Amino acid sequence: MNTYSRQPVTFVKGEGVWLWDNQGEKYLDALAGVAVNGLGHAHPKLVKAISEQAGKLIHVSNIYQIAEQAALADKLCEISAMDKVFFCNSGCEANEAAIKLARLYGHNKGIENPEIIVMDKSFHGRTMATLSATGSRKVQAGFEPLVSGFVRVPYDDVEAVKQVATRKNNVVAILVEPVQGEGGINIPKDAAGYLEALREICDANGWLLMLDEVQTGIGRTGTWFAFQHTSIKPDVMTLAKGLGSGVPIGACVARGVAADVFTYGKHGSTFGGNPLATAAGLATLKIIEEEHLRENAEKIGNFMRESFLAELKTTQGVVTVRNAGLMIGIELDRPCGDLVKLALEDHLLINVTAEKVVRLLPPLIMNEAEAQILVSRLSALIKAFLTK
Repeated sequence: MNTYSRQPVTFVKGEGVWLWDNQGEKYLDALAGVAVNGLGHAHPKLVKAISEQAGKLIHVSNIYQIAEQAALADKLCEISAMDKVFFCNSGCEANEAAIKLARLYGHNKGIENPEIIVMDKSFHGRTMATLSATGSRKVQAGFEPLVSGFVRVPYDDVEAVKQVATRKNNVVAILVEPVQGEGGINIPKDAAGYLEALREICDANGWLLMLDEVQTGIGRTGTWFAFQHTSIKPDVMTLAKGLGSGVPIGACVARGVAADVFTYGKHGSTFGGNPLATAAGLATLKIIEEEHLRENAEKIGNFMRESFLAELKTTQGVVTVRNAGLMIGIELDRPCGDLVKLALEDHLLINVTAEKVVRLLPPLIMNEAEAQILVSRLSALIKAFLTK
């Protein structure tokens, strides 16, 4: 179906941060499959783990015990200090699970019509519930009637959340991205303070704090999860993208009372947490640890921000450069979607989101020399674009 406006290129192989098309041309990948390929392409340790698992067992069913799934759940709980995990296949499925969990939590408390606070400019997926939670009319248009049960407030506005608390008694949770990815790499002014304030509000009102870490999780911001830059823990956290390094997998992780909301028959997934996907997840986490890729994400992300600022400081039309680890946004003062095609012609893979923000999500393995190539090429393209 005609659901994608595809770029005119077909890739046939990759290695590290590089891709080759079917004409033999080489490209620098600064998008990583939209924050998925954190280990880059064809990482030998990942290839070995997936190949070995495929030779033993790809899929059985969640009717049975799955050793790889249990091991990955244990590892995720260890590095997040959470309690339990539900596995699925994607970010929107993880967020669907969180939304269902919050509603069931509310019903268990006797709240007939539970509601969840969500944010402007957010993105949580394209299923009916997650697009209803998403703060984008472009994503929602044409799919009405939307799913009810969401209360929308501005992002990075604690007072707006407090106002909702004073006028509504059926709210059960807050669903928020620590950094808005699709929304334009939007980082709260006081990122730690924002989440800490939301945690306080949730605690005072008996709400669940649910963090969508589909894009921010698995080392991308310099810690395993973005909330670890703060002093708080969420009640629920959703993961996907980088968790399987390209093998589809999602997870809804919970702790405390939230971890015991789902009981037998309340939720499920045919493919979720199968042996192949969870083996890929285990290998991914092991490689990130062994190769110190969380630290690398912070180091290279900050290096790129400073380098872009130096390159573009006198360029009129550049509003700001911001980053959280290897989530990098270069905001311009005008729509810049044409930069995607111009970059492709220069053998560089980038993305533009929120119309005016160049979004970069490079593999976590990117080194300084590769980052410098990216900065030099893209800075030249942005300067040319803004002065034409």
